Amino acid sequence: MKKFLLFALSVFMMSTSAFAWKLLPLTVSVSGDDYTPIGNGGPRDLINPPTVYIEDYVLMFEANHPDYVLNIKNATGAVVFTTFVCSAMTLAPLPSTLSGDYEIELVYGNWLFTGWITL
Repeated sequence: MKKFLLFALSVFMMSTSAFAWKLLPLTVSVSGDDYTPIGNGGPRDLINPPTVYIEDYVLMFEANHPDYVLNIKNATGAVVFTTFVCSAMTLAPLPSTLSGDYEIELVYGNWLFTGWITL
């Protein structure tokens, strides 16, 4: 009975903490004009943007994601923060010195995923 109560409590704690994270909507674009055929000669397929959540100054990625270069840009387009998010990382902290609206970029090869965050 104690094991069941501990299990139920842990599930409840995990489910309530997950609701604090907000899904970060990202758009997809291709850098450059790399639409060369691959495989059987068809054009390159578009890929889905990564699933990324944000809470305060922390980004959360799904497990088993590819490596990304993370750029944070201010309103003028200047990069104010950049880091490498390797595939083993599920959490990526952002500097707490940032405040306001920023553009977020995740770069994966020729793919560019962009969105907006408010810190």
